Amino acid sequence: MSDSRTPAVAGTFYPANPVELRQLVGGLLADVEAAIAPHAGLIYSGACAAHVFKRVAVPPVVVILAPNHSGLWENIGGAAAWSRGEYGTPAGTHPVAAEFFVRLERECQLVAHDPVAHLREHAVEVELPFLSVLAPNASVAPIVLAWDDWNRCQELATALATVVAESDENVLLLASSDMSHYESANSAARKDSLALESVQRLDGEELLATCRRESVSMCGRAPAATVIEAAQQLGATQAEVVDYRHSGMVTGDDSSVVAYAGVVVH
Repeated sequence: MSDSRTPAVAGTFYPANPVELRQLVGGLLADVEAAIAPHAGLIYSGACAAHVFKRVAVPPVVVILAPNHSGLWENIGGAAAWSRGEYGTPAGTHPVAAEFFVRLERECQLVAHDPVAHLREHAVEVELPFLSVLAPNASVAPIVLAWDDWNRCQELATALATVVAESDENVLLLASSDMSHYESANSAARKDSLALESVQRLDGEELLATCRRESVSMCGRAPAATVIEAAQQLGATQAEVVDYRHSGMVTGDDSSVVAYAGVVVH
């Protein structure tokens, strides 16, 4: 018997033609148009984020929506963009998608260049090493949100969907968010499951309502609600939770954890 294993289901489970097969797989990978990934220290949340990024064919433009942890901003609309120049980490520097921002600011008055909101913010920065490894030439459109009401999430989502639909380049919408903070692992899992049910239904409004009603301390609830609403407007029909974990899996202490979920949206 030969040591070279030959295909058994080529032509039935997938195309036998190599060109057709590559095109099919490439299309399936590119079908991920939105995602949610955590932003804690990589020793805690990095494995969860990796489950997301390994399922994504990173396109030329990545829009990263993140929460405002610092409480700093100057833009009255509260959607603080870093809309020009570069954004980087030691792993690499990415150009900002300036033309994307020109069109987005035209569509949505909430969005404006506001570097103050980004100076101490980590929720965009922690996503960038993954992009630098997977797509070092990708441009980024970082936006930090200082609110979590549905009306503004929906307004920004509609603007994002419009600009993405009109773009000549493929765009990934990425929400940066951790889940429950500083609760027992069991409590966090219970609350987070309720929030993630809304995410899986692509119901951004209900996600925000659930977080309020159940006291789910999901820091990026507004970015997540905005991204899944925009994705739905662009034709997405499902969201898949590809990973869930918490910091206690690293520290060994389940009494007070921060939890993380990875979600891909098709």
